[in-house]
Amino acid sequence: ENKIDYKGKFASGIYELPPYMVINKEDDQIVLGLNPAVKLSRTMNVSAQWGLHRALLNNALNGARELFKKILRIEGLGFKAQLDGANKLILTLGFSHKINYVIPAGVAIEVDKTGQMLTFQSSNKELLGLVCSQIRDFRPPEPYKGKGIRYDGEIIHKKAGKAKS
Repeated sequence: ENKIDYKGKFASGIYELPPYMVINKEDDQIVLGLNPAVKLSRTMNVSAQWGLHRALLNNALNGARELFKKILRIEGLGFKAQLDGANKLILTLGFSHKINYVIPAGVAIEVDKTGQMLTFQSSNKELLGLVCSQIRDFRPPEPYKGKGIRYDGEIIHKKAGKAKS
């Protein structure tokens, strides 16, 4: 069949391939190939589909073995985050109100004591990226002072301010 059942320390599940792909096991390795019995359309980019499913399967297997990790940094005077319980994040980002964000199941978060560095961990790489991008979208870094939420290691190219005459 076109199903791979995997189980690891942090996650388990079943990954199902489309019908035009087959799974072969060679020397303790999983090899993805094309099913010769299925006729493919001329418009389908087979190599792109093969690469997509190879990467998704690889991420699922790696996530079952070890957790993926992303770090967000909050920069700006008075900007901070704090945890409220196990699955609620309260963000103070300079708006007239605080932002309450409910963290989905499967994502763990740690906030340092200053409230400026958020560490996210999950076995699902897609969910981890989605949560981090949603939080970053509340206050993306602005190009003049660099205030906002950025990924760790992200470089913000600053613009020159208004010229004084």
